[in-house]
Amino acid sequence: MKSWVVSRYVDCREVLRDNDLFARDRRRVGAELPEFLQNIQTLDPPAQTPLKAVLTGALRAQNLDEAGARARGQISALLRELSARDEFDWITDVAAPVALTITSELFGVKQPDLGWYVKLSDVIARRMDSGLLPERAVAGDHARKSLGALVDSWYEDDPKPGVFSTIRETASQLDVPPHYVHNTTGVMFNASYGTLFATVSNVALALIRHPEALESLRGADRELLDTATDELIRFEGPAQGTSRVATRRTVLRGTVVEPGQIVLALMASANRDPDQFDRPDELVLDRQPNKHLSFGWGAHGCLGVAFGRIAVRELVLCLTQSPPLELAGTPVRRATATVRSLDSLPVAFRR
Repeated sequence: MKSWVVSRYVDCREVLRDNDLFARDRRRVGAELPEFLQNIQTLDPPAQTPLKAVLTGALRAQNLDEAGARARGQISALLRELSARDEFDWITDVAAPVALTITSELFGVKQPDLGWYVKLSDVIARRMDSGLLPERAVAGDHARKSLGALVDSWYEDDPKPGVFSTIRETASQLDVPPHYVHNTTGVMFNASYGTLFATVSNVALALIRHPEALESLRGADRELLDTATDELIRFEGPAQGTSRVATRRTVLRGTVVEPGQIVLALMASANRDPDQFDRPDELVLDRQPNKHLSFGWGAHGCLGVAFGRIAVRELVLCLTQSPPLELAGTPVRRATATVRSLDSLPVAFRR
């Protein structure tokens, strides 16, 4: 991978926290970046700060509890409909439509065609692995441009209440090039969809494989549902790792890292570090504290963490109110390294 790899919790957190030493913006060490890829993820503080403030404000302006209630209604309706089938694929019948509908409603935009967007987002996710498989970069860049065209179409529609309209109204206050706002809007939309898609997939499989956990959550109070949600995200989070570039010579665990070299922080490994988590390979539903790295850490941490937790909690709640799920075939993991997800999860309701 032509990079240094850190897997301990304290090392991963420090790499993610120290934006001065470990940069997300590789232009700081002389790399070039085309305009269509320039967004909030490619900016480090302080350049990132004004744009992040607008995006954070746009999310906080939404009624997330109401969005969670809508998500619960959609998931419950889907599960009732699917209960008539002998078996179904959780990925195509639940994870993908739920993630896209919830995200589109949160942003206040017209929902894209499901089949088209699932393929588009999959190509973008695979592009994240271009450090391992460079041939994925070209298709991924085409997909990112298609995502940009989707954002263009939103500007042509009448604005509806949501994250997009709030960004649209407040972005004029920013002293940043307009393409950063445009590109970041698409990145946020896809990050919301992709994170929900992967997490809804992983959490469902985890609860199928740990039926005792699901049973203990039936009738649980809000506090246990909240801690269980965080624990499921730690245990089966979607983000496996993220990279940074060293801006100057430094030493990690006695190893010299030179300027311009890549450091890969394995967040999923950090989430299983026994120095940070007692019984790290067990699903401990009431785990507290639980400062996992599934949503990242520091300036580049996930902006939609609050909404993500709510959406996953509503999924868990819906599963506790339905008949237990069981495998109806062999799950198929998606062949991606950066994002942990599934291509297929055949399931059935236990009769």
